[in-house]
Amino acid sequence: MNRWGKEKFSAFEEHIRAGLRAQGFGEISDDWYESPIFWFANANSLVGDGDLVTFVGNCQEMDYELEIGIVIGKQGVDLDPKEAEAHIAGYCILNDWSARDLQRDEMHLAPIGPAKGKDFATGLGPWLVTPDELADKRKGQAYDLVMTASVNGKEYSRGNFSDIYWSPGQLLSYASRGAPLYPGDVLGTGTCGTGCLLELTSTHGVEKFPWLQPGDQVTLEIERLGSLSNPVDRGPLPKALK
Repeated sequence: MNRWGKEKFSAFEEHIRAGLRAQGFGEISDDWYESPIFWFANANSLVGDGDLVTFVGNCQEMDYELEIGIVIGKQGVDLDPKEAEAHIAGYCILNDWSARDLQRDEMHLAPIGPAKGKDFATGLGPWLVTPDELADKRKGQAYDLVMTASVNGKEYSRGNFSDIYWSPGQLLSYASRGAPLYPGDVLGTGTCGTGCLLELTSTHGVEKFPWLQPGDQVTLEIERLGSLSNPVDRGPLPKALK
């Protein structure tokens, strides 16, 4: 792919509800059900299967996010939701790596979306699976695909693509409003329910689900889409700004 980016959505209700509570932002707004929310990603921080993921050095709450990437195959703008899925080349695993403490500080300071809490790494791959290969798994708004995440071989997260609130066509339609989508663009669906440590630690405690540590191995598996596995480490401390 010669492009990446555009939007990372948050289209799973269970995740957005639990994530807002865990970060101290209160309950989910009724507005969330009116249009899908997203933020823009860093086009220069892709990592593939087996690559080392290096977190910002002062991060103490390293986290993964279990998602699906939607890869655009045909250019379009102002797409109709019912026709938008014809613009999808395929699906892949996406890991929206997150520095939760940095994200929390940034978004409480100015609630306009994450910045350094998110822009250091996005995992993508290992395969691109075309929609026709998933046709027999169609269910609800998407597909009946089991999604799991494990840390050092122990399963932590389990969800299903069919639980998504907004369909892929609706996500593409919203993303294309007044802004064209191009072949090679990738849109993230957002994290499935229980698909990150932020949810798990807030519900079950950090003792049972500790934040990631240097040397940990995180593996995301999605039915039909394969497995994406990465070791994690912490980078150097940031330079002082003053």
